[in-house]
Amino acid sequence: QVQLVESGGGLVQPGGSLRLSCAASGSIFSINAMGWYRQAPGKQRELVAAITSGGSTNYADSVKGRFTISRDNAKNTVYLQMNSLKPEDTAVYYCNADVSEYGSSWFNDYWGQGTQVTVSS
Repeated sequence: QVQLVESGGGLVQPGGSLRLSCAASGSIFSINAMGWYRQAPGKQRELVAAITSGGSTNYADSVKGRFTISRDNAKNTVYLQMNSLKPEDTAVYYCNADVSEYGSSWFNDYWGQGTQVTVSS
């Protein structure tokens, strides 16, 4: 069993910054890609940023130049540094990880519970 626990969400003014963290725990043998998704009210969940185990990154066009994804493989943790936040960044942010567990020969997709980010004055 694998758990993803997010932290770092909250209320911030436009132009401000927040840093999200997501720690994976449990029977983890290895983690392939990790990423952050978000879902605003009435909208579909969308990819914000992703990072491979080797450090290659991918960003949604809407956050390029403002958000930075990183990971600490030793801690099974992924981070999302969010700068120059805009009201349209308001959403529930979800952590995602592609995990291989001990005794398994394949990877499964896991999700965190979500953390609310609200950008408002």
